[in-house]
Amino acid sequence: MPPTFAPKVSAFLMSNPLLIFLVLMVVFFHVTTGTQLTWGNLRSVLLDSALIAIVAIPGAMLIIAGYIDLSVGSTLALGGVIAGLIVDGGGGNPFLAVIAAVGVGALIGLVNGTVSVGFGFSAFVTTLGTLTAVRGIALLVSPYPSKNFGDAFGFLGLGIVAGIPVAIWIAILAFFVAAIYMYLMPGGRHLYAIGVNKEAAFLSGVNIKRTPYVLYIVSGASAGLAGAIYAARLNSAPAGQLGTGFELIVLTAILLGGVSLLGGEGTMFGVLTGVLFLGLLGNGLTLIGVASFWQNVASGVALILAIGLSVVTHKLRGIFQNRENRNLTTTVN
Repeated sequence: MPPTFAPKVSAFLMSNPLLIFLVLMVVFFHVTTGTQLTWGNLRSVLLDSALIAIVAIPGAMLIIAGYIDLSVGSTLALGGVIAGLIVDGGGGNPFLAVIAAVGVGALIGLVNGTVSVGFGFSAFVTTLGTLTAVRGIALLVSPYPSKNFGDAFGFLGLGIVAGIPVAIWIAILAFFVAAIYMYLMPGGRHLYAIGVNKEAAFLSGVNIKRTPYVLYIVSGASAGLAGAIYAARLNSAPAGQLGTGFELIVLTAILLGGVSLLGGEGTMFGVLTGVLFLGLLGNGLTLIGVASFWQNVASGVALILAIGLSVVTHKLRGIFQNRENRNLTTTVN
């Protein structure tokens, strides 16, 4: 390999170590089952992963900025419930149902942003509180699940465009919009600056409240949209079941993707890798006949390993950076 490419490849793999494990895992499951890489199976995995990605992308951006949103599971539930009530029995306007789900999610995000960013309360405690409260509101609004939403609303969850489910197209769009913002616009650089050191970012002229505030609204709106998609797939909106534990799945995917809970570190490509890893892991375990409770164990172990991998990668990156700095100093001298 030419020497000019070696450092770039090493840096890429150092920033995305999960990619190696993802490839090895997929090879193992496909060799074992012979079905994981078939298009029918992959489409099912990608459809499930799309819901996680839609919520994980803004969630990761929040964590990079030094905040967190633990209320997304309950927000998803309330969004699905509101959408379901509007199209219950197939008589409502599906477009209005989606707008309502997104709007309710955005309102919850507004509350989270106001308390966490505006008032400076702990984001962890605040969103943990809204997680519980919003779930209660969903159960209060719809104690009995609405169902039979009709084909027009069902298209959101089960529709196919150019051979690809609509939800996957939405996730792809979300990924590219986030990537453009993170890497090509000043606001993306500001996110990292805020996550690393709020005081330094403020002294540099960065508005340290506006961007996280907006991200909380986007996070809530995305969860509401995911709720509408989920309800459309199920053709039902059970408030007590929609999005249960979803916040932990999203957080696991984000951390697996290399986003640091300390803030200021992570990439959109890493998040996408984390989402796919989690989806393919669960699918592979199902294909080889592993019981669901062991899959929960595997997801928990994956979360612990993700945190450990993040710490190790951070230290290794520091070692390589120090080595490069010493080499640069030696060259200059």
